[in-house]
Amino acid sequence: MPTYRMDLAYDGSSFFGYGIQKEVRTVQGELERALRPHTAGASTQVAGRTDKGVHATQQVVSFVSREINTDYVLQSLNKQLAPEIAVRSLTEVDRDFHARFSATGRAYRYQIFNANIHDPLLSTTTWHVKDQLDVGLMNRACAHLVGEHDFAAFCRRYRDRSTVRVLEWARWRGDGDRVDLSIGAAAFCHQMVRSIAAFSVAVGAGKVDPDAVPDILASGDRSLTMGVAPAHALFLVAVSYGDESLPRPTWARY
Repeated sequence: MPTYRMDLAYDGSSFFGYGIQKEVRTVQGELERALRPHTAGASTQVAGRTDKGVHATQQVVSFVSREINTDYVLQSLNKQLAPEIAVRSLTEVDRDFHARFSATGRAYRYQIFNANIHDPLLSTTTWHVKDQLDVGLMNRACAHLVGEHDFAAFCRRYRDRSTVRVLEWARWRGDGDRVDLSIGAAAFCHQMVRSIAAFSVAVGAGKVDPDAVPDILASGDRSLTMGVAPAHALFLVAVSYGDESLPRPTWARY
């Protein structure tokens, strides 16, 4: 049977994450429900499972199914899944393609609204931080994270799973009341981006020395990294495959 790839975007606000869970609404659950009549119940694989409240502007899903009319199914999916989920494309791909295991890179964006008074129109897509943030200090801290490290201090740990990762870039930009992080790697461990965001905010607010990062990495002590930032301000923005370069904003290039 053929293999298919879907590229989609979604507003994660009303979902309990991507992966199927009993008795709660998830992105995968809605997607597979909409696919069921066309594929006779095909199960999907995803490039990166997102937590409750996390959004995606580019998520990649693959599935093996009987032959389908991709144009017709694409229209059907978008009619059923709007407005929270949009399937941008649906194509037949090589049989050995796997959304997760074939991926070579993933990029995220984390968004902060940095002002004394919140903006209700940004409340589901940004973290409201009142403390004035020094973006220079935040980038100084993140520079220590780039490269190969054991990120145990910045990850939720699971038995028998390595926390060693290679971070390609991590860069903050301040633009008026907006402070955004762009970050990319081949793969991330659970809660790694949100931990880096929370730690960076503590640094930017003058509560933590940015040059303490090497010692914190060496310690593997998660209590030193200030917890995790809220999920609703995190976006999966790109997934790369094969020889594709993982895209990054021009401002995030060193």
